[in-house]
Amino acid sequence: MNATTLNPQTPSVLLGTLIQQQVDESINNLLASLPDPGKLSADQRRGIIGRYTAVLEGNFIYWMTGAYLSVRSEEARSIILDNLLEEVRDSHPAMLRRFALAAHAAPTDSDALAVYRDLTNVRLFVGRLSTVRLVITMAFFEGFIQKFMSFLAGLAAAQGSTEMEYTDVHGVCDVAHTQGLFRALDAEIALNSPDSEPNLFEGVQLLRKLIERILFPDMVSNGSHPKA
Repeated sequence: MNATTLNPQTPSVLLGTLIQQQVDESINNLLASLPDPGKLSADQRRGIIGRYTAVLEGNFIYWMTGAYLSVRSEEARSIILDNLLEEVRDSHPAMLRRFALAAHAAPTDSDALAVYRDLTNVRLFVGRLSTVRLVITMAFFEGFIQKFMSFLAGLAAAQGSTEMEYTDVHGVCDVAHTQGLFRALDAEIALNSPDSEPNLFEGVQLLRKLIERILFPDMVSNGSHPKA
């Protein structure tokens, strides 16, 4: 995806549909790049869970809060607030930490260092509070996560874990979260024409690179994966 993929001046209803199609395509492409779990060593499995935890545990609520602060429509605020309330009320960071500990994959300093640069880029993007692009980014992430959970659970099971509350919950609740964020996107596009946001997928591109770094920590700077 790039800045010319979509024309921001497309009528708002059609623009929302086209964005969702692009997001779905990006999610499917990313899922297709997942490594074969059967070819991963115990250390590689541990690393993926550890880096994922290092990113999500302390950042997801911040990202979603940024989306909440950026939106202007009441519908979008209500949708995102419900998401935040669930994250905080059910203590999803604690749920994730239990998942990682049970898989013997608590994040290390090396895990945090591996994702630091790409995570910083996502944080800085969120901090710009660019409404439409940020909501698209969070819709992409929620959509990816709910489909990624079976892979993540498989890694944990191979590590000998039976603690699957985190993956079970997010494999279900993120379906509704994704749908809600696309409704929020439609509301924001109708209220705020994205004419001044030429690359609507900037955040998706940054977040996708971060996810790829979680999966492939030795990925070279041009984005290609290391050879097995």
